[in-house]
Amino acid sequence: MELSDSVQRGLRSLGDESVVDHATFPALVDVCFRSLLSAGRDAGLLEEPELKQVEGVLLKRIHAATTTFILEAVRQNADESTISSCLEDLSFSSERIEILYSCYQVTSTSFPHHCLQPAHITDVSWRLQYHVKNGVVDKVNEPFYLISLNTENKGSPEDITFTCTMEQLQDMVGKLKDAAKSAEKASQM
Repeated sequence: MELSDSVQRGLRSLGDESVVDHATFPALVDVCFRSLLSAGRDAGLLEEPELKQVEGVLLKRIHAATTTFILEAVRQNADESTISSCLEDLSFSSERIEILYSCYQVTSTSFPHHCLQPAHITDVSWRLQYHVKNGVVDKVNEPFYLISLNTENKGSPEDITFTCTMEQLQDMVGKLKDAAKSAEKASQM
């Protein structure tokens, strides 16, 4: 399982007994699984009393890394050996691996697999806008783009709208071109 550096750092912190003690670990793992299953309906999960021993920013990093790991494991339908070897590489003790894997086993079937499939983009529209000034600075004078992606997931349409600067838009277009080239190469094999 390939994980980004930030996810690996967060998971190393989770596995480090000097950062997350023995009593806090199961509660933190449980919170990570519950936050994924609640789909954002329970915003106070990270404020549970058992988690007060972990510093706020570090707690959020660990939570983000752990939920990313869980979603990747579910997406790949990872088995115990895959999860164990990945966590062993990140210096997890066998006891912590067992706790995390037992939560994974219990809840992995609860994840709706259609939620892990991204929506299909059916259309894109854009509009160039211009910031003249804002409440902090009298003159801003910078252009930005309002992008609207028309998507469809399981037959229901949904619009995703966001703004970006010209540099961000160019970066996104470059990444989309790279993805299209990779997909084209994969289809020719």
